[in-house]
Amino acid sequence: MDRRTFIKTSSMIMSGLAASNLLNQAIAETKTAMIIDEKHPLLLNFNENSLGMSPKARQAVIAALPGSFRYPDSARAELINHIGDHYNLTEQHVTLGNGSSETIQAAIAMLAAQARKQNQNIQLVTPDPTFNYAELYSIPLNIKISKVPLKEDFSFDLHKMEQLADQFDGLSIIYICNPNNPTAMITPSSKLNQWMTKASDKQFFIVDEAYAEFVEDPQFTSAIEQVKQGQKNLLVTRTFSKIFALAGLRIGYGIGAPEVVAAIDQFLPLDNTNTAGAVAALASLQDKPFIAYSLKSNNVSRNIVKSALNELNIAYAPSQANFIFHKVKGDVKTYQKRMAEAHIMVGREFPPALGWSRLTLGTPEEMEQFVVVLKRFREKGWI
Repeated sequence: MDRRTFIKTSSMIMSGLAASNLLNQAIAETKTAMIIDEKHPLLLNFNENSLGMSPKARQAVIAALPGSFRYPDSARAELINHIGDHYNLTEQHVTLGNGSSETIQAAIAMLAAQARKQNQNIQLVTPDPTFNYAELYSIPLNIKISKVPLKEDFSFDLHKMEQLADQFDGLSIIYICNPNNPTAMITPSSKLNQWMTKASDKQFFIVDEAYAEFVEDPQFTSAIEQVKQGQKNLLVTRTFSKIFALAGLRIGYGIGAPEVVAAIDQFLPLDNTNTAGAVAALASLQDKPFIAYSLKSNNVSRNIVKSALNELNIAYAPSQANFIFHKVKGDVKTYQKRMAEAHIMVGREFPPALGWSRLTLGTPEEMEQFVVVLKRFREKGWI
């Protein structure tokens, strides 16, 4: 079954048929035809969406190519307007980035400049481990890095993070990845909001919601709701790299108060969005059947892996994203090497969470193949 046939079934889902049955049928039809070898490895290490982009996004890119000799201003403006409308906000609440990582970088540069202008000390308060780009962008700006280890259950130690921010003589940038990378766990919004909603001109929150579209836990509410309520010491970042499968086109965005967005935009290139990425992102955001199918596919893949991990009695963190953080017997690098020899690329170790590996959830058929190899590893006593 080719990708066009695979995506076509999304319309059937929207017509009321059970998505899990369709996906199981797709697995049965394609399992025997799938080839895994040196030229066709399973790429389960970078949290990409193996379904590939929406057919409508692909069509939008092709249609835009004849006009690609023009600058992307109109496509960029249309995308900003649509994102604002999507959240019932204005275009002044939206800043576009070359992936959400550029938005995070610009926000940190903006805050560092503001702090230095006011002769303030500045620190980044971040959980550990987490997505580390905020830390990497802070280092060349000589921002103090204050890491707070995760609790034993891999949840954020918000109390300790708040203490560090309250006690600091200067501006604290608080980075929250929700769901967290690499654990795939959410921080309940009620707990996070208890801290975020306290008014303070000494604390600024960057809430990275790269995987928010995968979340189905009712304890999660997007921090964009706080922006809607007027919170000004907050930027929420999102990306088109994950559920929308546009990682290679580099489109992300931030949602914040207009004055926050205006300040961040001063630290971004004027033309940081290409036409292909802009039109693909717009088409993807409007393609509701694809989004629904992508979510259902991810859920089926997660259940396939969870079932195998439970059967093998391998510990894992509760996932609300497109990856699972699971325990590994012995050395993680050895496990990675052995998986690579089986033509499966899996995630690295994330110190200080030693002995755990992050596994990207590919298509259901890919995860069926992964499980076959995982069980062979158990037979050999490797996991």
